[in-house]
Amino acid sequence: MKPFIEDIQFHGIEALRLHGPRGSSAVISRLGAQVLSWITPDGREHLYLSERAVFDGSAAIRGGIPVCFPQFAALGDLPKHGFVRTREWSVNTRRCGDDYALVTLGIGDDERTRALWPYAFRAEITLMLEVDRIDVEFCVENTGAAPFAFTGALHTYLRVVQVEDVALAGLYGHEYRDAANGNATGRETASELTVDRETDRIFFNVRRPQLLTAGNLSLTIENQGFPDVVVWNPWVERCAGIKDMPPDGWRHMLCVEAALAHSSVTLPAGEEWYGRQTLVVA
Repeated sequence: MKPFIEDIQFHGIEALRLHGPRGSSAVISRLGAQVLSWITPDGREHLYLSERAVFDGSAAIRGGIPVCFPQFAALGDLPKHGFVRTREWSVNTRRCGDDYALVTLGIGDDERTRALWPYAFRAEITLMLEVDRIDVEFCVENTGAAPFAFTGALHTYLRVVQVEDVALAGLYGHEYRDAANGNATGRETASELTVDRETDRIFFNVRRPQLLTAGNLSLTIENQGFPDVVVWNPWVERCAGIKDMPPDGWRHMLCVEAALAHSSVTLPAGEEWYGRQTLVVA
C-alpha cells in the first residue's frame, strides 16, 4: 500500500496518522504539533507516551516529542517550556510519495501569546516519516518589526524496555550543566552515558550524532541547527512526584532532546531559523 495520511481522533483530540512505507506509521496531534507515536515496520513503538498523560490542553501531553518555544525549561519569565505545547496548531501541508509521508503544522502569535511574550512570530513543525526514520523540523519566523531572542527544544521521549540497560554514545568530551546536581558544570568522561540515578544534563555544542543502544535496539539521533543535547530521566523519587506519569514510568523512557538551551538565538525582523532532529533505527 502506498503511503497515505488520515485525520483521526487520538485520546479525544484531533490528530493525523501518517502511514508510511512497509507499514511504518506516526501520529502527530494538532494540540502542540506534538508527535505522539512512531512505529517501525517491525511493530515497535519508539516514543514513550505516559499512560497518565492529559489530553485536554490544560497541561502539555506527557511524552512523544513536545515542542518547547520560545523558552526552554524555566530559563526565563515565561511558563515552563513556553506556551506552544498547549495551543492548537493548523495543518498547512500534507504530502506523500512512494517512500515517505509528510505533514507540516503551523502556529502564529495572537492576543494570548502577545500578552505573555510581545512579539510577532510564525512557527512550523514538519514531520517526515520514512521506512525506518523520522525527521522533525522546527522553523521559527520573525514576522514583526523588531528582533527577538528565544530558546527551545524538541523534548523527545524515547521508549525503552529498561532504562538501566541503555547506553548513549556520542557525548564523550562535551561540557555539560547538570540540573540534577545544582547546575554544576562538568565534562563527560565516559564513552557511553548510562543512567543509574536522576539525570538532567544539558550538553553544549554537540556536533556529532548520538547512538542509543539497549538489547536489540539501536537508534541513531542526529540534530541540525540545535546546538545542545539534553538527556533527562527523573528516576524513582522524582517520577513519583509527577502526577501525569505512572510510578514506574521512569524505567521505560529516556529523553534525548534537540535543544537550544545554553544560550538564546536572536532572530532579526523578517528572518527565519531552522532546527531538525532525525531518528533512525540502525
